[in-house]
Amino acid sequence: MRLFRSLASGNLRSIVFMLMAVGFFALMDAVLKALSARYPALQIAALRGMTALPLVMVYITWRRKWRTVTKIRWPLHVLRGFLGIGMIALFTMGVRELPLSSAYTLFFIAPLLITALSVPVLKERVPATHWWAIALGFVGVLIALRPSGSDLQAGFATVGGLATLGAALGYAITAITGRLASRTDSSESLVLSLMLFMAIGAGLLAWPQWVAIQPGDAPLLLALAVTGFCGQLTITEAFRHGQASAVAPFEYSALAWGLGLDWLIWHTLPGPATWLGAVIIIGSGLYLVRREKRITETHASGEHP
Repeated sequence: MRLFRSLASGNLRSIVFMLMAVGFFALMDAVLKALSARYPALQIAALRGMTALPLVMVYITWRRKWRTVTKIRWPLHVLRGFLGIGMIALFTMGVRELPLSSAYTLFFIAPLLITALSVPVLKERVPATHWWAIALGFVGVLIALRPSGSDLQAGFATVGGLATLGAALGYAITAITGRLASRTDSSESLVLSLMLFMAIGAGLLAWPQWVAIQPGDAPLLLALAVTGFCGQLTITEAFRHGQASAVAPFEYSALAWGLGLDWLIWHTLPGPATWLGAVIIIGSGLYLVRREKRITETHASGEHP
């Protein structure tokens, strides 16, 4: 019966798209990690925008959506553009020093940050129990940040760990800004403006230390473009038909991708502190999603929480 209801509501289809999106983004992050060994972080942010921009423009042309990308609220798009540059650059710095699975563990704090920021920015009401979950999530981060002995990879009190936390904060603010902009602006305009700012803005910032692109990295750049573009399409499709509360938890499947890629490519696995921190952070996030679903269902039925 539950399976039938999921099929009828579109949740099952959306979950499949979410799993695909997470896979594409994990592969993109693996490419970022590989490129980070040879190029500065800001240059990689610029390359992310430059490689994706042609595909985004072709997609908008195919969808005949150019009219929707001209009427936008520029201040919000400019803010998202600078945040996007900082987010990619910081995340690249993080995965340069940390395994993907370790970086994902810290990045999972982003949904909790979005919930916390929704109060002052979006004027949303957050129940007291949500604040307890957010606090518990930060405890998980502190556990993951705590170094263990001389092995710094067991903890994240490093430049890479702090950079990943900065990327998570940037992602959370970008998501909140995107919510504000999406009230009047199209999703196509949000994606196009972000890629433009990353291509041009990050390109200008990276120009003084620009490193010549090695011909052998062409396949990686192509993979960067395709995985990022496909990830954006599939995650949009995931939230288009399914309930966010049913789809969002599957974002945490990124940890499985991170573990697999770490083992297959870099032959590394995270330490015990990573596992404990991940369990606490993911548990807090899943609790928030479950509570939000119950609140939404209660309001839809006309009952008081």
